[in-house]
Amino acid sequence: MDRVSVVVPAYNQARYLPMCLDSIWFQDYPDVEIVVVDDGSTDGTRQVLDRYVEDVERERASYASYYDAAQGVVKRTWHPRFPPRGRRLARLEHQANQGLGAALNSGFGAATGEACTFLAADDTLLPSMVSELMRALTQSEADFAYADMHIVDDAGRILRRFSLPDYSFEACFCRWYLCGVCKLYWRRLHAEHGYYDPKRVSQDHEMYLRFAMGGARFVHVGKVLANVRIHDRDRKVDNHSPEKESRQIADSIELVRMAREFVARARATRGVP
Repeated sequence: MDRVSVVVPAYNQARYLPMCLDSIWFQDYPDVEIVVVDDGSTDGTRQVLDRYVEDVERERASYASYYDAAQGVVKRTWHPRFPPRGRRLARLEHQANQGLGAALNSGFGAATGEACTFLAADDTLLPSMVSELMRALTQSEADFAYADMHIVDDAGRILRRFSLPDYSFEACFCRWYLCGVCKLYWRRLHAEHGYYDPKRVSQDHEMYLRFAMGGARFVHVGKVLANVRIHDRDRKVDNHSPEKESRQIADSIELVRMAREFVARARATRGVP
């Protein structure tokens, strides 16, 4: 069974981090590694991680398991809240904030799984995400699998479904961009094509464009397998600020232009109009 590594870059998202980590820990896939990169947070993220590690080791939960007729009571069965097998949690820490690209590269550099992905510290996965995308990778012999998402607000309420197209280079890279929030790919792609570019705002888009231009095979799973959080506009959250979003859109448009030029060159080489 191939191990799956999930990198979690965390910068001042202590409020959401435990829910994010739970959504990875409680995947129904049997071998998952979580690599958390605290990118110089100043909001107590370190303390939240300390508490999370303690909870993994000690926290217990219970459920009503049977009715004891002789005593007239319902008995409860106690068990560790966190499944003890098939999970590994690694922690990395940047002393100062270095940005998302640097945090991702630190995390993927430490990952040991054959397949990998990353998840923002304020987003969550549905329980079957890893197993369904691993199945898609192996059954289709693809290099990269991606699925649809729900967009949720700060309270976790669903705002809309974010559906992605079935894969073609034109649909996913030339018309707009492949939104790689809910994805899983073989880690060897990094050995072949490099890591995330810290200079880019759309680090994932640019990385996956390099994968595609290098011949990686993509497959789409048309199911919602992750929740992507959009913060309320009256809250000051750096990674969703209007200024950053504007730069991200400009960056994505530039990458779309690069993709179209790549297609044009490829068609010219093959003599296709």
